[in-house]
Amino acid sequence: MVAAMSLAACGGGDGGEGSKTLRVTLVNHVWTENIKKALPEFEKQSGLTVEVTQLGEDQLSDQYNVKLNAGASDLDVMMYRPLQEGKQFGKNKYLADLTEKTKSDSAFEFGDFQAGPVQATTYEDKVVGVPIITEQEVLYYRKDLLTKSGFTAPPKTLDELKAQAAKVEADNPGVAGFVARTGKAAAVTQFSSFLFSFGGDFVDGSGKATVNTEQAKQAYAYYGGLLRDHGPENISTDMSWSEAMAIFTQGKAAFYTEANSLYKNATDPTKSKVVETVGFAPFPAGPAGSKPYNIPSWALGVNDNSENKDNAWKFVQWAAGKEQALAQQTAGVPGARASVWANPAATASYPKDLVEANTVSTANGVGHDRPLVVKVAQAREIVGQPIVDAITGKDAAASADTANEAFQKFLDDEAK
Repeated sequence: MVAAMSLAACGGGDGGEGSKTLRVTLVNHVWTENIKKALPEFEKQSGLTVEVTQLGEDQLSDQYNVKLNAGASDLDVMMYRPLQEGKQFGKNKYLADLTEKTKSDSAFEFGDFQAGPVQATTYEDKVVGVPIITEQEVLYYRKDLLTKSGFTAPPKTLDELKAQAAKVEADNPGVAGFVARTGKAAAVTQFSSFLFSFGGDFVDGSGKATVNTEQAKQAYAYYGGLLRDHGPENISTDMSWSEAMAIFTQGKAAFYTEANSLYKNATDPTKSKVVETVGFAPFPAGPAGSKPYNIPSWALGVNDNSENKDNAWKFVQWAAGKEQALAQQTAGVPGARASVWANPAATASYPKDLVEANTVSTANGVGHDRPLVVKVAQAREIVGQPIVDAITGKDAAASADTANEAFQKFLDDEAK
């Protein structure tokens, strides 16, 4: 659905330099609905008329591909996915450089944004976007099953996770010790926190593929082995979050690592059988510590071909400012501002242990959960293959070597 609307009675202009009409393209999301309700306040303050085009994710991508490739100037503010489109948009110079605006605007307090999400909205040391919606990976677990097996606290390390999963599984026939995504591409995002916590990454500082380092091989073997040895019986290798979540919420697994943004699936009585017993904990520490992802799933950028950049920045200032960030997070949409996370009012509606778990994620979080490349889907297929091979009992180390060679070729091709 396209919802293009003028949300003020005054304004006008044709979108040129200093135009009072601002064109803002947003995705279908709770954040967008909240912002639309608050828009009259912004228009009154700024004297601008905001025309919103609201699209589904696929439609949004299609529109950006067409308009940005054509150098269109009738997009001013763009809501985009930094981890999916950031590299492509940066490489093609679609996004305006906001570095000076963020530096010179003391009231905006850009330093208030967490480091992880800011990494993802920075391209070649230039700020090209402002993170507005974030996700972190946490551990979902069953309090009742841990108590039954004699554990007084959830696992703090990956070694403890494996030990507790094995014990709970042994004590509860028919219940898996652990469940998580298994699909080749789908699993990459959640596997990333294991990779980081083992001390690995998808590429090194020079941009070379590193999915066959010793740390990466250990992470693949651990993740695949945990699912192979303690996952659901007859485990499939095409599970995305919805299938894995269903197993957990139907009471068929003790532990589940997943994005915190999906927590209501486990706490909603209409969806979950474990509402009374679900707990949340920080991502367990590996050899390199607890390093879950802390990513911006969505950000705001300014079209570099816009002729209304100053007014576009005014919108970004407002929509990503402290007041709106607090309102959004209070309504259940987590953002990237440290001060908002530290405000008890912002997280009053969240489970207390989830807020505590997020404290670790936001402090230690890594700003990506997949390779930062132009062709993200293709890259995920390559680096996800060793996950599937490890789950099915194949040689994970050999698979990582094969994947690294293919991934390096992919990176070399993209660099041409």
